[in-house]
Order: sequence, then C-alpha cells, then structure tokens
Amino acid sequence: MTKTAAKTAEAMEAAAFDASKATDQFRAFAENGMEQSKQAYDKLRSNAEYAQKSMESTFETAKVAGTEMSKKSLTAMRTNAELGFAHLEALMQAKSISEVVELQTAFVRKSMELAMEQARDFQAASTKATEEVMKPMKDAFEKSVKELEAA
Repeated sequence: MTKTAAKTAEAMEAAAFDASKATDQFRAFAENGMEQSKQAYDKLRSNAEYAQKSMESTFETAKVAGTEMSKKSLTAMRTNAELGFAHLEALMQAKSISEVVELQTAFVRKSMELAMEQARDFQAASTKATEEVMKPMKDAFEKSVKELEAA
C-alpha cells in the first residue's frame, strides 16, 4: 500500500467512528465502576459496623470480668482479715507458750492452704475472663480472614 492509500484508509476509519457507541460504552463503563464502588463502600461500612460491635462487646465483657475479679479480691481480703482476727483472738486466750506455738503452726498451715486455694480461684477466673474478653475480637479476626480467603 502506498502512503496515499494508507492515509485514505485512516481517514475512512476515522470517519467510520461512531460517537454514540463510544458514549454508550463510556456510560456503561462509568455505571459499572459506580456499582463496584457502591458495593465496596457497602462492604467496608458493614465490616466497620461489625468491628465496632465487636469492640463494644469486648469492652463490656472486660468491664464485667474486671468487676468479677474485684469482687473475688475483696472476698479474699475479707476472708484473710477474718482469719487473722480469729487467730489473734485465739492467741490472746492461749494459756501457755506451747499452745501459742500450736496455734501459730495451725494458722500458718491454714493461711498457706487458703492462699493456694485463692490463687487457683484467681487463675481460673482470669483465664476465663481472658477467653471471654478476647472472643469477640477473635471472631471478628476469623471472619475477616475467611472473607479475604473467599475474595
């Protein structure tokens, strides 16, 4: 093909360009992009709401767990104080040094047993509280991972 023939063919192709088809294609492209943006926004909003609910649930659970641990601490302190006062009363009524030694030995043994029992109770309560506090965030994380794997 000669240069003149090539220029003529280009001119004919340019003349064959239909602007209405290009407009329709551009409109379809824009509508498709808008729909995808809307879906992405809805998904983002939904995930943000779920994360907010998870955080609220976590904070509420932490508050309840903290209150429970405070009550356990107060109960333990009360029990220990009552044990100490009962021991002091018993010591004041002792008639001999051997009775004082016997009371002191029993008090120390009872105190150690009580301390071990209280430590087990605190450990069980703190483990339970930790699991309950972390559950909403763990569920939210697992949901996010599943959605990412599905995408």
